[in-house]
Amino acid sequence: MTSTPGQGPTTDTAGQQPYLHELLACVRAPALALADPDGQLRGSGVQGIYLADRRILSRSVLTVAGAELAPISGELAGSSALRSVSIVRGLGDPGADPTVWIERRLAVSGSAATESVSITSAARQPVTARLSLELACDLAGMAAVKAGIAGAALAAASRPDGLSWTGPAGVRVSAAAAPPPTEIAADPARLSWDVELGRGDTRLIELSYTVTDPGLPVVSAPAGESRLAAPTIQFGDPRLSALLAQSLADLAALELADPQAPEDHFLGAGAPWYLTLFGRDCLISARMLLPLGTELAAGTLRTLARRQGNRVDPDSAEEPGKILHEIRAGEIEHAGGRQPGQRMRLPATYYGTVDATPLWILLLHDSWRWGLAEQEVEQLLPNLERALAWMADYGIDDNGFLSYADRSGHGLSNQGWKDSADSIQFRDGRLAEPPVALSEVQAYGYAAAMAGAALLDAFGRPGGQRWRSWAAELAERFRQRFWLTDEHGGYPALALDGSGEPVDSVASNLGHLLGTGLLTAPESALVAGRLGSPELSSGFGLRTLASSSAGFNPLSYHNGSVWTHDTAIAITGLAAAAADGVPGADAAAAGLIEGLLAAAPAFGYRMPELHGGHRAEPGRRPIPYPASCRPQAWSAASAMAIVTALLGPRPDAAAGSLGFRPLRLAPDAGGLAVTGLRFAGRPLSVRVSAEGEVTGSLG
Repeated sequence: MTSTPGQGPTTDTAGQQPYLHELLACVRAPALALADPDGQLRGSGVQGIYLADRRILSRSVLTVAGAELAPISGELAGSSALRSVSIVRGLGDPGADPTVWIERRLAVSGSAATESVSITSAARQPVTARLSLELACDLAGMAAVKAGIAGAALAAASRPDGLSWTGPAGVRVSAAAAPPPTEIAADPARLSWDVELGRGDTRLIELSYTVTDPGLPVVSAPAGESRLAAPTIQFGDPRLSALLAQSLADLAALELADPQAPEDHFLGAGAPWYLTLFGRDCLISARMLLPLGTELAAGTLRTLARRQGNRVDPDSAEEPGKILHEIRAGEIEHAGGRQPGQRMRLPATYYGTVDATPLWILLLHDSWRWGLAEQEVEQLLPNLERALAWMADYGIDDNGFLSYADRSGHGLSNQGWKDSADSIQFRDGRLAEPPVALSEVQAYGYAAAMAGAALLDAFGRPGGQRWRSWAAELAERFRQRFWLTDEHGGYPALALDGSGEPVDSVASNLGHLLGTGLLTAPESALVAGRLGSPELSSGFGLRTLASSSAGFNPLSYHNGSVWTHDTAIAITGLAAAAADGVPGADAAAAGLIEGLLAAAPAFGYRMPELHGGHRAEPGRRPIPYPASCRPQAWSAASAMAIVTALLGPRPDAAAGSLGFRPLRLAPDAGGLAVTGLRFAGRPLSVRVSAEGEVTGSLG
């Protein structure tokens, strides 16, 4: 039901974002399929098979003798397939026991999809039936589907083995069946088979869905093996092993390649809404995954460097040296403005992000520390210098902080990771007016300037001292302008608004400050205390906004929900603080780890983009956010971030050293053993005893 001001709720959901939480999603980027648990694609909401942000099949409904089936099971079969079993009621022997059933499997590859339907009879007498598959194709774009705009079905044409549809710009979709159908109908589109089964017989029907598109892709399916190592762990809590296994499978399914350089892989941000190149998302994900090798990070860095900004363009928010926000096949338009009914219009290549540029610098630096070859680092140093220059020449505002403001009139009003229109608000619920300087972006900027200086020094390039001084001045300004005090003590503001007023909400952004070097040890202790407090820590992870805020809503996108990656960033920051002796940081980190592990079984260990921020209670499961992507790259990468936080690695490949400062857990947590990691291109195994002693081997 929906409602409008002055009216009651209705059941009309047209024009609203479809929900996802009850669907099964199988992914092999850039393809994905979303189906009901019984395997049916009923043509409603977001259901369908997609390739490169376009729905190539909107309907695939199986019937027997004109009736739908009775589903009894449906599940994922790995990350890229789903399978279901349904009963054909009324067919076969009389009685309560089913004697005729259908197994159905739907799978996606990077460029196509396949479906198999097998009908089996255990009936004593021969069984005859007509199986029909009703199909439809609308070639709807993902932005339109997300906006709840139903696509018009294209006219189908018959072919000897199935059906085909032709859309704009010569895009052609084909459905080919083996064996060929008994009957092929184009209007409505339907394939039918007459089958006869004896006792114990099975009849198999296989279909393939392919696309011919003369256009140039903006992302492509990767060739060859995943760029990520596949570690295994032994830990006292089996939930972590299950979470890591599912996450690694999902990460491999989300890998994409750069069409300009197919050897370079990166992660698509998430299915279904964001299965393309997103600067912030793929940078954060690749940084979390550095213990699995530097190849994915290198591909991510180069892919974004090829598209680094060269000019000033307010329409796309491009600026020299800036790293992009996202790329699409074409311009997209959708709701999301600050005013009711306001629409956003984003160009195909959009740069509206304030944090991707410092995050790019940090990934380059950390990849170097983890052993990215010096030649590969050196090739990216000109891009590093341009990214550093962007921070000083374009990113910084008149108050001396990295800030953002949409200057196009149709772009994102908020351009940090919390990019919904109402995400940056005061404790009393007022929205911050631009330009907005986010607290975590100052931390990224500080760390990026220091990291850039280290790289410039190491490779004999000038400018290191300039960026260290720039960072020190930024830290001092931050300390003077951002810190506030309430009844619980001191804390950094969420942001400064356009007038320079501190946005006084207590929010999860605090966790992003830890481990960057921006905070002193006493300041880190204050932040750790906030992150472990009941108003932020829900018991299922870290809330994006404290429950004490007027705008708190546990089912909002950014104002009280729990984001997996946001919680993981806080965990890694707390672990770094704990290693530096910050009191309370280890307990806060352990509490957030337990929160994510407590939530994971409810999602089949495939953690969503976000879930509800309701308080965890005995016997209560986390509440889904209904439009959440799942799988999501940085949510899946968070499993490895937890493992990394527990190990506490301190890599310095250039110096030939690798140390560890593991997170201290409760004595009954047991030890941790991890094999299959990578350091400087060599296999790495690490064991941490229950007492915190570290041993390892480097191949």
